[in-house]
Amino acid sequence: MDTIINFMKRNYKILLAVVLLSVTLFAFNINSSKSVDSEKDKMLLELLTFVIEKGHYSPAVIDDTFSKGVYKDYIEALDPSKRFFLQSDIDEFSKYETELDNQLLNKNLTFFNLTYDRLMIRMEEGKKLYKDILSKPFDYTIDESFNTDYEKAPYAKNAGELKERWRKQIKLSTLSSLTDRQKIQENKEKGISDKGLVDKKSPSDARKPGEFIDDLRDSEKDKSDKSSDGKPKTFEELEKITRESSMKSLDEYFGFMKELTRDDWFSVYINSITSRFDPHTNYFPPEEKERFDVSISGKFEGIGARLQKKNDFTEITELISGGPAWRGKQLESGDVIMKVAQGSDEPLDIVGMRLDDVVKKIKGPKGSEVRLTVKKVDGSIKTISLIRDIVEIEETYAKSSIVERNGLKYGVIYLPKFYIDFENKDGRDAGKDIAIEVEALKKAGVNGIVLDVRDDGGGSLSTVVDIAGLFIEQGPIVQIKSAGRTKEVLYDRDKKIEWDGPLVIMVNNFSASASEILAAAIQDYRRGIIIGSKQTYGKGTVQNVIDLNQFIRSSSAGDLGALKTTTQKFYRINGGSTQLEGVSSDIVMPDRYAYLKMGERDVDNAMPWDKIDPSPYTIWTNNSKFDKAIEDSKKRIAENPQFKLIEENAKWIDERSKENLYSLKMDEFKKSQKAIEDTNKKFKPIADYDYHAKFSSLPQEAEAMLKDASLKEKRERWHESLSKDIYVEEALNVLDDLQSKPVSKKNVAEIKKQKLVKT
Repeated sequence: MDTIINFMKRNYKILLAVVLLSVTLFAFNINSSKSVDSEKDKMLLELLTFVIEKGHYSPAVIDDTFSKGVYKDYIEALDPSKRFFLQSDIDEFSKYETELDNQLLNKNLTFFNLTYDRLMIRMEEGKKLYKDILSKPFDYTIDESFNTDYEKAPYAKNAGELKERWRKQIKLSTLSSLTDRQKIQENKEKGISDKGLVDKKSPSDARKPGEFIDDLRDSEKDKSDKSSDGKPKTFEELEKITRESSMKSLDEYFGFMKELTRDDWFSVYINSITSRFDPHTNYFPPEEKERFDVSISGKFEGIGARLQKKNDFTEITELISGGPAWRGKQLESGDVIMKVAQGSDEPLDIVGMRLDDVVKKIKGPKGSEVRLTVKKVDGSIKTISLIRDIVEIEETYAKSSIVERNGLKYGVIYLPKFYIDFENKDGRDAGKDIAIEVEALKKAGVNGIVLDVRDDGGGSLSTVVDIAGLFIEQGPIVQIKSAGRTKEVLYDRDKKIEWDGPLVIMVNNFSASASEILAAAIQDYRRGIIIGSKQTYGKGTVQNVIDLNQFIRSSSAGDLGALKTTTQKFYRINGGSTQLEGVSSDIVMPDRYAYLKMGERDVDNAMPWDKIDPSPYTIWTNNSKFDKAIEDSKKRIAENPQFKLIEENAKWIDERSKENLYSLKMDEFKKSQKAIEDTNKKFKPIADYDYHAKFSSLPQEAEAMLKDASLKEKRERWHESLSKDIYVEEALNVLDDLQSKPVSKKNVAEIKKQKLVKT
């Protein structure tokens, strides 16, 4: 949920100049190869601290309170489910709870080294624990329980207590999987499809980073529901299969953990420090920086294949439409990559190699050759040559659809993020793409537009100005304030209005940052109606990404990565900040997760809300139906049984999220799960809802779909989801209400009659 803005390049130079004036202390060489890692880590700590203090909008005081926050965040990140460290470890670590500020300032790595070394030991012990626990059947007749509220759980006092905790947690996950298997087998015997099985997971099962056994459901269900003699499997057989599957899941997890290097864990420590300044100040190791660049631009140079690690092997999971691998038609999902060669060089065996290292070898500059030796799905071995190219991730970009209803035509534009390519001014960016979509919808003769920024975590603020400018004549869009400097106002100075018709902006709890500025500007101008969750995420800060390598003369330290730090806050044109408060919807629709704590306001070290002077702007007046449309929508929502059901479901989900105690006795567990399933059946109409609207692509995309089966499938899935989305339906209802002429049954009949005559 980040905002990186184009105009910041001007302010970045000022920030950079300030930092460079005092950064000579970092411009040194690292000589001793033996101490490279230690010296690099110390240098990184010093450099990060310095840059944050000089460049952060409001740097925190590095004192004992700061130290306690770092300590808490770091220990929780290392062992969130309290399955590795003993209380004796914590007692030893806690001596440093108020010393980390001093260690940071003195570049002292004592605490990190201690915790890292101890974690490696405890993980090896944990590996032995789960193998021993899963080596024999569980007794599901014992009356015992397990509490999944790890935050309140104490650390184990000794190895015996720790093993007992592992046993209960693994038993809970195998019990859940086993009852699933039993239910599937019972249903198949009755001729009932298992597709109707209700997901028993509750929000309390939601996995936090590192909580690898909260929900150890089988990584792959056993495909055969019968024994070798053709009979249904016995309880003993199902129990054994479940344990084997859990063993495989844990083997894969520990295999992944084994691939993590000391640098990876040091990054966890560093981010425990940076996040105490605010939740969005983060350190990017080199690989993370590259992934961030891809996410903000939506493109990279490579072959266009998504990979995943399966034990020691690297498997292709998906080919990206339009990429070299997709165009070549020789690779397919399920192929396993065995070797990689650069051009005519000797192939390198990559079996057992870290996934990040495999990716580095396969990606490369446009025009270069890579040769992959793969084991095909059919078992054959092939060597495939590919020429790398620029790959665009289609899911990153804006897309639109058209729907006809009540004799009118509407356009829906979905914007997943405010993307931009900072390195190429002619590259794709959200502002230009939305302008293209709006123009295409106008040519198609739409009577209204829905712009959907639900789940849009932000991106480039300059694109917000461009997009908002499509809907207003001209004026301010957002105000920005840097520490100790006067505010700056970003304007739309183009008098042209691309779309002056009815407009609805859809938001939810996860619309953040740039999404919130767009919604706020449209709301302040009264240009369109904001519809969605009670309020958006509440991120009102601006981040700047600083490459740390520019401060180092020598390259012997390797790539130091980058720092994303909060340098500014942005404000609505009415003067209010979106920080913490977000943007309140004009029309609030019930939301299944409305009562769960998931916003910026729920983070303990978030920056505060404040207000500055408003910037003069002229409210849009061509909206006589504005207030009436809001009023009518609120009435519809209040009377709609589907929305009532969603509200009831939201309250139930909130209650379920607070339930953490699970019985490990099969009969009791089944009873509690049966109660959950029975309640869930009541809410099944939420998922089954369909208002039967027919969505279609614009002509140019429809033509592309004929040549691209993958794109066709993705668009058809999206169109189907739109036709089942009650929130989109209500947004379209609001567009009906905003029409200059009322949409009546008589009008609809007349329009249909005219169409028949023309035909």
